[in-house]
Amino acid sequence: MDSIKQQLYQWQGESAWITEIFLIVLVTVFINLMWHYLHKIISVKVYKTKTIWDDAFYAALTAPVAWAIWVVGISFAIESSNSNYLLELIQFKPAASSEDIMLRDILLIGLFGWFLNRFIRESEKRLIENSLIQQDHERLDQSTVEAISKLLRVTVIITITLVILQTMGVSISAVLAFGGIGGIAIGFAAKDLLANFFGGLIIYLDRPFAVGDWIKSPDRNIEGTVEYIGWRQTRIRTFDKRPLYIPNSVFNSIAVENPSRMTHRRIYETIGVRYQDVKQLPLIVEDIKAMLLGHADIDTSQTLMVNFNQFAESSLDFFVYTFTKTTNWVEFHSVKQDVLFKISKIIENHQAEVAFPTSTLHVAMETDPKV
Repeated sequence: MDSIKQQLYQWQGESAWITEIFLIVLVTVFINLMWHYLHKIISVKVYKTKTIWDDAFYAALTAPVAWAIWVVGISFAIESSNSNYLLELIQFKPAASSEDIMLRDILLIGLFGWFLNRFIRESEKRLIENSLIQQDHERLDQSTVEAISKLLRVTVIITITLVILQTMGVSISAVLAFGGIGGIAIGFAAKDLLANFFGGLIIYLDRPFAVGDWIKSPDRNIEGTVEYIGWRQTRIRTFDKRPLYIPNSVFNSIAVENPSRMTHRRIYETIGVRYQDVKQLPLIVEDIKAMLLGHADIDTSQTLMVNFNQFAESSLDFFVYTFTKTTNWVEFHSVKQDVLFKISKIIENHQAEVAFPTSTLHVAMETDPKV
């Protein structure tokens, strides 16, 4: 009879903690469902606001909170059980510490670091998207936003790692001392990698070009549109649509031209008329200059010159020097074409012609003395 009572008490004790675990897991599932339900309701109101920071914060919070609910719920369920094996899985005692460390605490610290990284990434994405619809003078530089985002994410990862090590009882001072010695060795072993890293940092700070700019170098065979600026290399899409990967350290030793930041495009053409049209040339030059001054796509506040230049071998040359308002390459050629057609029409209206290389042969006629 005593053995039966003892087994009954044991069964009641086991059923009690099983019921407790079941209730904890049930409450965890309920809280998780409630979080997803609240997430849908709150997200509608959050995304209606004009600020981007609450959007980024709420988007970054969603997944870490869901995981945190499960981590806390399962850890409490394991602590309520009588299983020593499960308890050993979620807590341990480091040699340098006299207190037990819960795996739950480490996971929660990691989830907090994950949330911070997601918040930084979401903020970066929304800043770039918001910048694309802004005016040019209000637009943020995409490369700068990406650089700051990368630096912040690296800082968060390092900080969270150090906090986790401290929580586990690892001496942070020893880690930092080892990092200082190891950093010297790594610096010698990876000097090219560090050169590219600092080259990327200089690009982010000086901003000689940004993503989307057309750049070219007179020192190297480099020309194309910048697609991506990383910490190690920059990707450029050439005009024949091939990707060109350039180590960032290269940009510290070459000259880079950025035509995307030009304020105007220049029309500079030399045109020749025939020598027999020398009397019409002053009127031609005058009419062409008047045409340029009245042209809607020519910026008359910039240098504008139309002058007779030289006596060439087979033509009287004058040059046209002016700037268009547009910097767009396609629009520029359309404006230039219109200007050249109007110049040819002006020459034609003055009964003159554009010269081309010709040779004139003079034959001396001898007189016959017998005649």
